[in-house]
Amino acid sequence: MQRSNERILTTHTGSLPRPPDLLDMIQKRDAGEPVDPDAFAARVRTAVADIVKKQVEVGIDIVNDGELGKRGFANYVVERLSGFGGENPEPRVRADQVAFPEWREDAPPFVAKRQMCQGPVEWRGDAAIQADVANFQAALAATPAVEGFLPAPSLGIVADQLVNKYYPSDEAYLYALADALKHEFQAIAGAGFVLQIDAPDAAMGRHMEFRNLDLAGFKRAIGGRVEALNHALAGIPEEQIRYHVCWGNYEGPHTHDVPLADIVDLVLAVRAGAYSVEASNPRHAHEWQVWETVKLPDGKILIPGVIDSTTNFVEHPDLVAQRIEQYARLVGRENVIAGTDCGFGTSAGRRRVYESIMWAKFESLAEGARRASARLWA
Repeated sequence: MQRSNERILTTHTGSLPRPPDLLDMIQKRDAGEPVDPDAFAARVRTAVADIVKKQVEVGIDIVNDGELGKRGFANYVVERLSGFGGENPEPRVRADQVAFPEWREDAPPFVAKRQMCQGPVEWRGDAAIQADVANFQAALAATPAVEGFLPAPSLGIVADQLVNKYYPSDEAYLYALADALKHEFQAIAGAGFVLQIDAPDAAMGRHMEFRNLDLAGFKRAIGGRVEALNHALAGIPEEQIRYHVCWGNYEGPHTHDVPLADIVDLVLAVRAGAYSVEASNPRHAHEWQVWETVKLPDGKILIPGVIDSTTNFVEHPDLVAQRIEQYARLVGRENVIAGTDCGFGTSAGRRRVYESIMWAKFESLAEGARRASARLWA
C-alpha cells in the first residue's frame, strides 16, 4: 500500500461506467443471448486499457480496472463459483424506503437476476481472475500510475445478494464462501496488487438485511462476518488489503443508517492496512468527528470519501481540500488517501452520475488533493 510523505494521494472505490458496447454484451450474456466469448474478452481488454489511462489523465494516483467486465461488484461471483441458480423473488427492503413510501430510487433496476445458493460452493474462477490480472497488468504498464488495486466482494455482501438455501447455517455458508473466494483474494495479492474488499453489508446491513435486529444483534452478525473474512484473508499481508465500508450507494433518506461510531470497532477489526469509509454525503459528512476519539491504529491508512458518488453536483476543489485537511489533522497527513464515497458503476447499467460529470468530479478530487497538500506540507 503506497503511503506518501510528500503529498495526499488520490484513489476511488473501484467500479466505473461500462462503455455502451460492452454494457450491451454484458446485458445480452445475462439474458442468455449468445455473445462471442473471444470478442467479449477482447473488448474488456481494450476497455480496461482505456479506463486506466483516463484515470491517470484526470489525476487519480491509485487506479483500478473499473470492474468493467463484471455484471456487478458482488453478484459476478456466480460466474466464478459453483452452487448458484434459480431466482430469488424476495425484495431487498430498505428501512428508509418503508419510512418514506413515496420515495423511489430513480436509478434503473439491476441488470442481472438475483440467484440463490442451492448447492455446494466451490471455486472455478481461475481463468476469470487470471484474465482480470493480465488485463490490468497490461493497462498499468502503459501508465505512470502510482499503484493498482483490484476489488472483490466481502463474504457478507455475497451472502446478502445471493441468499443461502443450501447450507445448514449462515456460519457454514460464510465459511464456504471464505474458502472459495480466498482463491480470488490470493490471486489479486499474488499479482502484486492491493486487494480491496467491498463490504457495504458492514454498515448497510443495519437498515436492510438485519433491519429487524437491535444494534447488539446486528453487531454480533457482522462480527461473525469479520471473523470469516479474516479467515479468508489469512496469509495476505495486511498492507496489501484495503477494506471499503458504505451505507448503500443510493441517493435516499438514509435516516436509518447506523452511525459510524457504533461500528468503527468492527471496521478496524478487519485485517487490513487501509480503511475506505463513506464520508462526504449529507448523512455522513459529519463523522470525521469519530476520529477525534477513536485512534487509527499505528501503521494504518484512512481513505475517507471526499466526493459523493450518487449526485451530479461537482464538489468544489476547496471543499475537497477542506475535507482532506480535516482528516489529516486528526490521523496524520501521511495516513490519509483521498477517495470517493462509493463506486460510479456498481452494477452494469445503473447510472446515477453522468460519465462526463464523474470525470469532472475526479478532476476536482485531484485538484483538491493538490491544494490540501500545498497547505499540509507548507
